[in-house]
Amino acid sequence: MNRRYVNSRLLWSGLIVTMLALLVFSVMRVSTQPSQPIGAETIVVAAELNDDGFARAVKPWQWEFPHDHGPHPAFQTEWWYYTGNLTTADGKRFGYQFTIFRRALTTDRRDSQSEWYTNQVYLAHFTVSDIAGGTFFQEDRFSRGAVGLAGAEVSPRFRVWIDDWAVFASDDVVSQMVIRAKAAGFALDLTLTPVKGPSFHGENGLSRKGPEPGNASYYYSLSRLETTGIVEIGGEEFAVSGLSWMDREFGTSALSADAVGWDWFAIHLDDGRDIMVGQIRRQDGSLEPLFGGLLVSPDGTTRSLAAEDFAITPLGSWQSKNSGATYPAGWEIELTLGNASLRLKLEPLLADQEVLANVIYWEGAVRVSGDASGYGYAELTGYAQPLRGLI
Repeated sequence: MNRRYVNSRLLWSGLIVTMLALLVFSVMRVSTQPSQPIGAETIVVAAELNDDGFARAVKPWQWEFPHDHGPHPAFQTEWWYYTGNLTTADGKRFGYQFTIFRRALTTDRRDSQSEWYTNQVYLAHFTVSDIAGGTFFQEDRFSRGAVGLAGAEVSPRFRVWIDDWAVFASDDVVSQMVIRAKAAGFALDLTLTPVKGPSFHGENGLSRKGPEPGNASYYYSLSRLETTGIVEIGGEEFAVSGLSWMDREFGTSALSADAVGWDWFAIHLDDGRDIMVGQIRRQDGSLEPLFGGLLVSPDGTTRSLAAEDFAITPLGSWQSKNSGATYPAGWEIELTLGNASLRLKLEPLLADQEVLANVIYWEGAVRVSGDASGYGYAELTGYAQPLRGLI
């Protein structure tokens, strides 16, 4: 199993991405050599962790699509994140994650005589869980946002890419998205069709992560995307179908100093409802009260969930032989929806979906049962080591 990978979905992971940026910085010449020697500082701008001068998420966003599917360079960080549960006609099951992450190192966008100059770094990570085969595949890539190596655009059509890994729109209005990525021993070629429009978290997309001013992101989801295509494992192709979830966040922020990690769940229920719930765990054992969740009805209408509207209870544990960390390995999630309640049980489809990287965490496919059935994805951070001091 290839375990060369880096952390996913971390709007707050400035240190990790900057470490990657410095690694890019150290590679002065890649692929095609320029005709004249170029100093490393003209290839990529490396900087200390400094968010001065970047826009911050402080009030609700005025959304405009398809424009907001594209990049937001005024903010320091953003990502395009996809997960899904897929199956073949004969019931063979796969999970996947595909994420592209952009980080601005400085606000400096000065003109340069070098086409290699950039202040943008892109990171991509890609995993496939082969449930029947009991194998978790993973790989990552990173590059500078220059000379076509990586980038994000919405004109003439939405596209985000790093090398030949990409997610892109099939038309101008983004009625479908295509994911294509190929790594050593595994690959995806998927078409994703939104069943529902964008769903906005928090206050019209303003998702607060802590009490500090500006400690927030702009956050929307395409919670239900019908998905068809090909999963390739070891050179063998499998025609698959299923459902995917897209998360988009952009902002300039950091976790509160007392945060140690979080538990995050995206759930597709068979009755057409979609649910995101999460909790940020603090050093004293309490939970951050400002971070909640979202319920998306079959018709696409949404209901924001406050932290007190749900409870997440671990049902078991699993200890990694690689990191030694102990993670929850099953959960009961109880939601209070007015006078009604919804009790769900989640269990991992594969025990070992742990990512070993700068920040060690667990992210993988889960099965849902209880008052409703379905499938989803879970992400667990801060169990192998606390995030404070690392981001």
